[in-house]
This record gives sequence, structure tokens and C-alpha cells, in this order.
Amino acid sequence: MLMLPVPIFDRIEIDLIESGIELTCSQPGIPTDSSNLVWRAAERFLAKVGSETGVRIHLEKNIPAEGGLGGGSGNAAGTLLALDALLGQALGQADLHELAAELGSDVPFFLQAQPAIAKGRGEIIEPVGELASLDGKALLLLRPAFGIPTPWAYKSLANFPEARNRPLGQAEELAKRLAKGDVIDSTNLFYNSLELPAFEKYPLLKLLKEHALANGAQAALMCGSGSTTFAICASAGEANALGQAMESRFGLFSLNQTVELPGRFTAD
Repeated sequence: MLMLPVPIFDRIEIDLIESGIELTCSQPGIPTDSSNLVWRAAERFLAKVGSETGVRIHLEKNIPAEGGLGGGSGNAAGTLLALDALLGQALGQADLHELAAELGSDVPFFLQAQPAIAKGRGEIIEPVGELASLDGKALLLLRPAFGIPTPWAYKSLANFPEARNRPLGQAEELAKRLAKGDVIDSTNLFYNSLELPAFEKYPLLKLLKEHALANGAQAALMCGSGSTTFAICASAGEANALGQAMESRFGLFSLNQTVELPGRFTAD
């Protein structure tokens, strides 16, 4: 799949302490024990380097959970990178990548900051370079009041064998089109197999996509396993106007945010 870094983020504060792992979170309901990817990332990193030091971590949540936006995976990758910096680059890129792949399918992507094709389980990351047709465009992100658990989405996909009947290399072709062409010319290549189970259980998500496309969006698709929908618009002004119109029609969203897209991504 083609993955794109966008400028919305959680914030992680990490301090070294004598021993143990302490995790707090600004958002109630987010686990702060070993079931949290941030905790597991810290635990595995310290075990890998053989360090007896401990860490105190505070997670400031801005990315909604169960939205298909990779918030948990990004936080795990950020924890690995932060601990590596705090402990004097204790691990090389290969070891960091290995730890990231063990933690989750999307985690390796967040060790870098470029648009990329993710292959295999998500552990094979191939940066695609500049996506010139996104230059100056804006992305509208809409997450309704409910989320979709990722395990449910993938398990339900087994009931939709037709979802896999897509030509190999479609993500690569989409990246090439976005690099050289126009977003509208690439519309038929925007595809997410997980929409099939999600749309059946949550018809609102299909309505959001259809309404966005019918009201100015150049492309629209569900993010990952949902429940967030993204819409690519010609400008931030158009994205904001579409977001307001969608909210007037469908009610409040837990996330209704416009982000401007660079055609050229930096390594920062």
C-alpha cells in the first residue's frame, strides 16, 4: 500500500529514570500498561541494548484511536527513535527496523518521513520520492464518533474475497501517477480493500466518501482500517469548506481537520 506522512501528531515526552517503565496518557481510556505499543517499544528497546535504566513516558494524544491513521504505530516508532537518541545511538538502523517490525506491521514506516510503498506485512518500506501532483493540495480528515478496531477489519475481510481481485502493483502505479500526473487522473487507482467490510457494517462511511466526491473532492478513500475518511481537495480553503458542509449534513466528527500537503517531503 501507499503510505503518506501528514502533519498531525501525538506528542511523547520521555525521561530516563533508575528502573522500570512508567507510562501516562492525556486521554482517558488509553491503556498505560504493557498492552500499549509505546510501553512495549520501550521494553523491547531496553532489552535489546541490555540497559538497566528505566523510562518515564507521557503520551499527549491528538490522533484519535481506531481511526486508521497509524497513531499507535507512529508512537511506537517515535519511542524507539527517542530512546536511541537518549542512549547515544545505541542501535543501528537495521536493529531499529527489526524491533519496529516485531512491534507491528505499520511501525517501520514511521521510522522515516517519506511517502513510501509498504510491502509484505508492512515491514518492507520503499520510499517513492516526490509526489508533485499533491503540491499545494489539502487533505481533509474526517473521523466520525466511532472507531473501527483493526483486528475486526482484517478478520472481516475474509468474508469479501473479491476485495483481493485487484492487479498487482497498483500502489506503485498510483505513486507514479501522483508523481507525474494529476490527482483526478489517478482517481481509479485509489482503492482500499478494507472498505468492503467497513461499509457493510458502517454505511455512514460510504456516504461520507460519496458525498465528498460529489462535492468537490478530487479523490476520497477510507484511511487504513478506518474509521477516518480522507478527501484530497484543491486548496485548504476548499477542504475547510467541505469539512464544514459535511459537519452540517452529518453532525459532529471526532476529527475534522485540514492539513496542507507538500509535493516535496523532507527527511525531518
